[in-house]
Amino acid sequence: MAVRNLTRGTVLADRVEVAASLWARFMGLMGRSALAPGDSLWLAGTNGIHMFFMRFAIDAVFLGRPGPDGDRTVLASRRSVKPWIGLVPLVRGADGCLELPVGTIKATGTVKGDTVLIG
Repeated sequence: MAVRNLTRGTVLADRVEVAASLWARFMGLMGRSALAPGDSLWLAGTNGIHMFFMRFAIDAVFLGRPGPDGDRTVLASRRSVKPWIGLVPLVRGADGCLELPVGTIKATGTVKGDTVLIG
């Protein structure tokens, strides 16, 4: 499974891990030492994340509900979210968050309003 920015014609991630349960979403990337280039974690059904107990910074892209074709609109992006900062502000209307290695948002040119497809 990959994540593509359809608006920009770029790939945000080649590999997507899905955190489907409440526990998996809570745990997220805690306890890991890094997120490899091309990897991502999809936190379905959430409009906020925390950085408690994280050991590295991440890029975070908040997406809206899927459209008829499964594509989603970028509602907000946060570059280089630092570990241990606590809660990241909630994003109104978000239906999931894609956690990515730092630099992914800049490298792909992803901005609010872009269309993204996970699959």
